[in-house]
Amino acid sequence: MNFKSLVLASLTILLVSSCSNDDNIVTPIVTPPTFNYTVPTTYTFDRNATTSVDFSGQSTRILMLDEMSSYVKTQATTSLVVDNTKLQSMYSNTNNQFTNAVLNTSGKQIKDKTAASKDYFNLFLGGGSVTEQSNVRTFFESTFVDTNTASQGALAANGIAGKYGTGSSTIYFSGNGLEPIQVFLKGTIGATILDQVVNNYLSFNKLDESTNRENNTNKVLDGTTNYTKMEHTWDEAYGYVFGATGDKFLSEYITKVNADVDFNTVKEDISLAFRKGRAAIVANDYVTRDAQIDIIKQKLAVVVAVRSVFYMQVGKGKLVTDSGAAAFHDLSEGYGFIMSLRYTNKPGTNNPYFTKSEVDTMLASMTSGTNGLWAIDTLGAKLDAISIQIANKFGFTVAQAAVVN
Repeated sequence: MNFKSLVLASLTILLVSSCSNDDNIVTPIVTPPTFNYTVPTTYTFDRNATTSVDFSGQSTRILMLDEMSSYVKTQATTSLVVDNTKLQSMYSNTNNQFTNAVLNTSGKQIKDKTAASKDYFNLFLGGGSVTEQSNVRTFFESTFVDTNTASQGALAANGIAGKYGTGSSTIYFSGNGLEPIQVFLKGTIGATILDQVVNNYLSFNKLDESTNRENNTNKVLDGTTNYTKMEHTWDEAYGYVFGATGDKFLSEYITKVNADVDFNTVKEDISLAFRKGRAAIVANDYVTRDAQIDIIKQKLAVVVAVRSVFYMQVGKGKLVTDSGAAAFHDLSEGYGFIMSLRYTNKPGTNNPYFTKSEVDTMLASMTSGTNGLWAIDTLGAKLDAISIQIANKFGFTVAQAAVVN
């Protein structure tokens, strides 16, 4: 046999051998892991008969906001000047301004958690700019100054900051008709509370940071605590929503939206998703955990959107009475909720349902012209346009969101 024949024979043997080996390859069947765990009916999780849940920092900040709100309401009820320096100190938790001494010594504050999420405001992770973060905080601080100006004694009127109403119904308005404290409180629901929940604590950049997943799988506890880092991170998200006694801030409006027949499952949907996600973390079921994140993001965004439209429409309905001023409280709350839309997070995108530019355009429309909200002859059409824009984005109707509750 010559060399050429030998080479051809060898190749034939190799090819036959190769085909034969391919035919004998058995693809292993990978069985997905099965999980057997129970989702509790309340947000209760224990380890070794001791709670593994801690969201005290979130409860503290909710109480701080509550006291800031109460302070302004008390000053207005008694027709006293609002001290903007006091509000500023409460915002940054300096100078021991809270009547609840525990808050003063908590080491927590609202300001440093405003526009501070990993996904939206961490430059190293591709988040928003430091400039935007600074601008948001500065804007909120300006509402304290505006409240002080309005509380100086003048009667609110077109272009004049002052008070409207008497006794417990007294409200302090800026010259453009906005109620500064309501803009701050409702805007903070988005810029602090919602941003921390959906863009920070429920972010994969936070939940799965460093060795969090490995440590959670192996149940390596966080220092001397009774929880893993991932468990605690999830609890902190929960704490911003349901971490205060009674309904306060975001949880208050979840309840209000849930009272509308068109959205009457939203509270249980959110509550169940939090409980199911936490149970999944304990069981190392990360697929289920991630599915609950999407539910929470979507449902919380709906709450903010519905309340935005609700206040636009309720305010519009009051424009025909009392020269329009009775509407400005509701419209100011709506203004703050529209601000909050910038901090929503649409599942699958890691982006808000409305961009900052879109939100800014809606807000500018509300107060456009020289008279702001006082331009009641043209304001109604603007409120309708904003309401339709928001409702269309989320797939509900303006009428569905406008139910009074």
